[in-house]
Amino acid sequence: MWVTVEEEAALVARAEREKVTVPNLLITSALSESQETTTERRAAIAELMSLHNLMARSSNNINQLARQANATSEFPAEAREALKHLRSVAMRIDRTIEGLM
Repeated sequence: MWVTVEEEAALVARAEREKVTVPNLLITSALSESQETTTERRAAIAELMSLHNLMARSSNNINQLARQANATSEFPAEAREALKHLRSVAMRIDRTIEGLM
């Protein structure tokens, strides 16, 4: 297969970004069912991991608010903000998952 100098430079640059060889890049690209690259997939996975950690911290905060509400029979004002935050995190998760499809 022949490529121009510009095409070769683009292939080499992309292969370096994805930390693969040019032949590996060409083979995986040709045989891939999707249009996503390895780099894009890694970024999506990193985003999901970040969201997972954020949800764990948020869940802990909600549990603390619930304990306070149960102990004092008062619903803390912060709870509304915490729930709003959890909804925004859930929407980020949905967008990330949609990006993987």
